[in-house]
Amino acid sequence: MTDTAERRAPAIVEAARRTLERPLASYQLVLGSTALLLGLGLIMVLSASSIFALRNYGNSFAIVQRQLIFAVLGVIGAIAASRIPLPMLRKLIRPFLLATVTLIVATFFIGVDVNGNRNWLALPGGFQLQPSEFAKLAVVLWIADLYARRQKYLGTPRYVLTPMVPIAGAVAALVVGQHDLGTALVLFALIVGMLWVAGLPAKQMSGVIAGIFVVLVFFVATAPHRVARLLNFTDPQSDPDSAGFQAIHGMMALARGGFWGVGLGGSRQKWGTLPEAHTDFILAVIGEELGLLGTFVVLVLFAVVAFAGIRIASRTKDPFVRYTAAGITIWIMVQAVINIGMVLGLLPVIGIPLPLISYGGSSLLVTLVAMGVLINCAKTEPGARRALAAGRASRARGRASRRG
Repeated sequence: MTDTAERRAPAIVEAARRTLERPLASYQLVLGSTALLLGLGLIMVLSASSIFALRNYGNSFAIVQRQLIFAVLGVIGAIAASRIPLPMLRKLIRPFLLATVTLIVATFFIGVDVNGNRNWLALPGGFQLQPSEFAKLAVVLWIADLYARRQKYLGTPRYVLTPMVPIAGAVAALVVGQHDLGTALVLFALIVGMLWVAGLPAKQMSGVIAGIFVVLVFFVATAPHRVARLLNFTDPQSDPDSAGFQAIHGMMALARGGFWGVGLGGSRQKWGTLPEAHTDFILAVIGEELGLLGTFVVLVLFAVVAFAGIRIASRTKDPFVRYTAAGITIWIMVQAVINIGMVLGLLPVIGIPLPLISYGGSSLLVTLVAMGVLINCAKTEPGARRALAAGRASRARGRASRRG
């Protein structure tokens, strides 16, 4: 038995290597992992929100129906983003960034408060839009375009730092002004990540990180509820009925799930005990219903997205594609790591959705569009466009032969 396994291992490794050598490997990895995360997310939003929706709207499907609408819009946006020529995409970046900033500013005047964050705009039909979610993609694309145009000069720190840090930092500051520290944290991490990708020397990088740290400490220190959550992070049991309540019940959900889980729909915590069960803490419901195995599947899918994004960035010859793929990968991974760490009790609870899985129309829409852009980037890998064209031609011949 052992000898058989030993003989099979090299064959499996060799098969995996040949698969990854295919021109469309990155394209298919991004497409497949995105589809699986989206499908799992819709199923789990339905399960995690059914009781909350029934109590508040009289319809167990009310929340997942809203999520499904944004999923359809997001898939349409992803298809468009995957097919738009990259030169045309680059021409739309500045208007997109300007429109996003304008909408963020509008929230200070006509915004809607949700859980203390004034970062929503009311839409017809009872829907709401969160402009700060779109800022993530807008900032990624703007930085990628900036660095691609300055590729020859990025050996000089001045060209790496300006005007990237002032402008991207100003967008993050606007988000902080909305009291949305979670989204701002992702934007700050994105700034640092893009500086690292551009090759900023350690001395200047240390200064940027120190500056961001000071800003974050200031905004945490000036908000009593954030201070309470930070102090309670190491010992949630010290305040189990207030600051530690959400973290404790999230861990209870994970503990009850064990390895196999209690079964889809069988969560107890979603019956009102776990706050934000279908949004920020949906991973806890996944752990309870699908167990450690289901949680591990989520982690693997995000790891596949990270691998594919890094692979695209490292294999492409187009500087814009390199920075875009790196930026989207940094954004998705940072957000996923923060959310997962928060649910597992490894990070303080700051309120941030799990990409493609948590309920949230704006987050889902912009993340799907970003994955469409990443798929578009994957087409620039050597041989990818020829392989796609050959595949389309083969399918067309197959359809023609069946009709004949």
